[in-house]
Amino acid sequence: MKQQVKWPERFAYAMSDFGCNTIFQIVGTYFLVFSTDTMGIKASVVAGLFAVTAIIDSVDGVIWGQFIDRTHTKWGKSRPYWLWFSIPFALFCIMSFTAPNLPGPWKVVWIYVAYIGAKVLYSGINIPVTSILPTLTTDPQERVTLSTIRQFFGNCGAAIFLPFTLPAVAFFGKIFDGKSGSSTSASGWFVWALILGIITVISLMTAFIGTRERVVTKDSQRSIPMRESIKALKGNYPWVIIIFINFIYWGGFAVRSSSLPYYFKYVLHNEALGSLVLAGTVITLFSTALVPLVAKHIGKRNTMLVGMAGTAVSQLILYVADKMNGNVPVILVGIVLYFISYGLTGALIAVMLSDAVDFGEWKNNIRAEGFVTSFSSFSAKLGMGLGSMILSAVLANGGYIAATAGHTVAQGSAALTAIRIGFIWIPLFGYVASCVALLFNNIDKLEPQMVSDLNAKHAAETAE
Repeated sequence: MKQQVKWPERFAYAMSDFGCNTIFQIVGTYFLVFSTDTMGIKASVVAGLFAVTAIIDSVDGVIWGQFIDRTHTKWGKSRPYWLWFSIPFALFCIMSFTAPNLPGPWKVVWIYVAYIGAKVLYSGINIPVTSILPTLTTDPQERVTLSTIRQFFGNCGAAIFLPFTLPAVAFFGKIFDGKSGSSTSASGWFVWALILGIITVISLMTAFIGTRERVVTKDSQRSIPMRESIKALKGNYPWVIIIFINFIYWGGFAVRSSSLPYYFKYVLHNEALGSLVLAGTVITLFSTALVPLVAKHIGKRNTMLVGMAGTAVSQLILYVADKMNGNVPVILVGIVLYFISYGLTGALIAVMLSDAVDFGEWKNNIRAEGFVTSFSSFSAKLGMGLGSMILSAVLANGGYIAATAGHTVAQGSAALTAIRIGFIWIPLFGYVASCVALLFNNIDKLEPQMVSDLNAKHAAETAE
């Protein structure tokens, strides 16, 4: 039973991830450097924030998942969350790049409230992006197509806005501060975040208006208690594997993204090259577009495995470039390989979570889209939170000195080593561990029988 999704709805669904990534990628990449170099807060203090947020993230994703499984509206179970929480999410992200004129302790309170609010509400709008996928269609190949288009537009959000962030901050800082443009300008950060917040809200409203939850099952029409939802995870090893991968892969991603501005600013003394490297995100658009074709020929697991192995190799290339005193051509080779590999990976995580939803129903007769997929946000955010906390601790241990009044400070050798560890070695560990875990996932072999059995089950439920 195929549920073909037409192109207008595919575009609307893709705008959900575009909206999430438009501003949250900026938060993930630049919040740490904004807090230290613009607000003048110590890296060790920000590390404490990341630790607290990691604890909150360990529970809020599951809570959002329970909300979704208990939601019954005329719009469906997942869609309403884009309507309800897009504006609050954008506001907290804007707060994350707002530097009010407050005493030191109150600045810390401000970034705690802003960052925790942004992270919690990100779960509220991002978990539905994944939980809605198994309700859009039951066809496995169509899910790959939908997830690929979603990932393509999500990468567009990063590709368009990440490389322009520092130049835009400097540009708006010059306009509103009346001084020479600086990438640490508080006014510049606020205006840029405001622009991205508006784009985020428009994108999520487009997703809400343009999608439809069409796969309605017996379980999706009732509120599933927590004790039943947990049964969907019994023996669900595809879910265990993909959640572990989500945790460790995105943890490595967070460390790499947050340390990138430091690496190009303090190790290579070439901040402009860092912005150019971020522009390479556009490369992921081409490799992401190839995912349906590649997955059709070698399978979803093997496609993701190729991507993860490629990201690991790219980190080794960056190490070689670093040993060559920051050889720019070699760095660019590593960056290009990274973005190509990243494009092959991201689109398939949501698909494999949808497979885990199906597997839970197939094996345990419980279909809990919200609960099962909520651990995607939980594991990714926990990984990113712990990753950012580890990076902050590594920088603090290395003696990193935050900029004073927006001025760049020369870093000692220990601090430079800490930055290298964050940019090269911690992400490498995450990518290698992800490759190993993925080798144990054989969902592609089970899928034909699983889909056939579930289609028959759903047809019988509809007939009743």
